[in-house]
Amino acid sequence: MNNKNITATLLVSLLGMAQAQAGEAVSRLDSVQQSGKLSVCTTGDYKPYTFHRPDGGYEGIDIELAQSLAQSLGAQVEWVPTTWKTLMTDFTAGKCDIAVGGISVTLERQKKAFFSDTLDIDGKVPLVRCEDEAKYQTVAQINQPDVRLIEPQGGTNEAFARAFLPNAKLAFHDNKTIFQQLLDKQADVMITDASEALYQQKRLRGLCTVNPSRYMQYGEKAYLLPRDDVSWKAYVDQWLHLAKATGTYQKVVGEWLAVPGQ
Repeated sequence: MNNKNITATLLVSLLGMAQAQAGEAVSRLDSVQQSGKLSVCTTGDYKPYTFHRPDGGYEGIDIELAQSLAQSLGAQVEWVPTTWKTLMTDFTAGKCDIAVGGISVTLERQKKAFFSDTLDIDGKVPLVRCEDEAKYQTVAQINQPDVRLIEPQGGTNEAFARAFLPNAKLAFHDNKTIFQQLLDKQADVMITDASEALYQQKRLRGLCTVNPSRYMQYGEKAYLLPRDDVSWKAYVDQWLHLAKATGTYQKVVGEWLAVPGQ
C-alpha cells in the first residue's frame, strides 16, 4: 500500500471515529424527549425555592418552574434528592439532567458544569433576631469570637462564613429547622441569601433581615446544567427567556415572595 492509500485509509478511519463519538454524545434535549422523563436534582431544604414536604412531595419556586420545563418537553419530572454538600458530586456523576433550588452561581461550580442564564440577582445578608438587628450590621461586628454563627453544611453560605467570618463560632444545622435555632437563642446570626432571609422573616415573627438590599456579597441564581451540552443549555435558556417574557416566571415568584396586603 502506497503513502496515498495509507493517508486515505487513516482519514477515513479518523472520520469514522469522529462520527461514532458524535453519535454517542446525545444531548439531554433529545434523551429527555425520548424517555419522557426529566431528572431534577434538588436539596428540598431551601424555601422559597425548594422544599421536600413531609408527605413526600416537593414545592417551591424552582419546583414549579422545573415542572413547567418538563411540560414543555412532554416529560414528567423525576426528583433526585441531594444535599448542598453532595450537589456537585451527584450532578457530575450524571444523576440528573438539571439541578434547581436557589443554586448560586460560582466559579468553582462553573469549572464542572454549565449554568443557565441568570434567574435573579441575590446576595448574602445576615438574618438575626429582631432585637439584635443593630448589633450585626457589618462583617466586622459579626466576625467576633463571641458571635455564634449557624449555617447549613456545604454550599455558598458556609463558604462565605469561612472566608469572611473566621473568628465567629461556626456551627452547622439542618436548613429546614435552622431558623428556629435563632429564635430559641441557640445561635445569633445566619448568613444567607436575601431572598431566603426575607421569606423566613415574613414566615417567622421575631426574625429580621439586616440591610436586605445592601449585600455583603453579590450573587446570582441559575440552574445547573451538564457541561458541554450546548443544545440542552440553549433550550433551557430559551424556555426561561419565554417564561420571563410572558410573565409566567414572575407569577410563580410572586406567589411565594409577595408581601401580604400588597
